[in-house]
Amino acid sequence: MKPQRPYLLRALYEWLIDSGDVPYVLIDATAEDVNVPLEHVKDGQIVLNLGPDAVRDLVLEQDYVMCSSRFSGKAFELYLPMASIRAIYGRDTQEGMVFPEEEISSQQRTDHADDDAKQDDADKGGKPPLRLV
Repeated sequence: MKPQRPYLLRALYEWLIDSGDVPYVLIDATAEDVNVPLEHVKDGQIVLNLGPDAVRDLVLEQDYVMCSSRFSGKAFELYLPMASIRAIYGRDTQEGMVFPEEEISSQQRTDHADDDAKQDDADKGGKPPLRLV
């Protein structure tokens, strides 16, 4: 099954906007491929305002969130892999959701296990998978 995080993130984002609240996301700034302003990271985390007044060109994709924002007056391109997003909540109501850490990492483990099994078959002298081109 596909990871739930991207779907829940989009749904909660829309719900917060429709409710008149400002969506904040908690980001693990130590996660792979994260692009955030490091001078604003504390204890390996950063909280970002993703409200329409705070960001431009917001893209909520299956694998990442991307947008432009300003920090201390400087433009910055944010790139947030889905695995780096730990929570989304409203600034005013504090309502939202904390995402379980295992959700994405278990999917990645499954993908890596499949790759390892294919590699083991090839290493044992098995025939490589063929396909009609």
